[in-house]
Amino acid sequence: MSRIGKKPITLPQGVTCTVNGNTVEVKGPKGTLVTTVHERMSVSADESQIVVERPSETKTDKALHGTARALINNLVVGVNEGYKKELKMIGVGYRAQVKGNTLVISAGYSSPKELSIPDGVSVEVQKNTDITVSGIDKHAVGEFAANIRAVRRPEPYLGKGIRYTDEHVRRKEGKTAK
Repeated sequence: MSRIGKKPITLPQGVTCTVNGNTVEVKGPKGTLVTTVHERMSVSADESQIVVERPSETKTDKALHGTARALINNLVVGVNEGYKKELKMIGVGYRAQVKGNTLVISAGYSSPKELSIPDGVSVEVQKNTDITVSGIDKHAVGEFAANIRAVRRPEPYLGKGIRYTDEHVRRKEGKTAK
């Protein structure tokens, strides 16, 4: 049973939603986002809440119900508050900087890695090692933060690499001399 799908989405002050068939458009103080839900789900919206309903009790409809509701909720949170991911670079000589629409990362390779910043995502670098990725689209923010982390994943022996601020890296002991 889909408990998430049954919960109505409450619209905060200043956020409006329009439903056109299976396309949902949410406007808020930070911008506008549009998503398309599965055609089997029916979405209804009024001034204060959004409700997603499923046509039957089959397993696939229950899964689609919760997914559709979660996607619409992510839109509402994004246009109202926005999303943010923070990363930290740990290692000697590791640094990052923003040049125009490109993030340049020096992470121990012979040449720096350049990542182009996608539309709708903003990147800030503090103290050359702290990177903040923010935007209104949860998927775009998470994907770009994962691409940054993939440049140099944290390794378990010395702990060097790029990691999320709240991420815990399990350390290994390594070789011991006898």
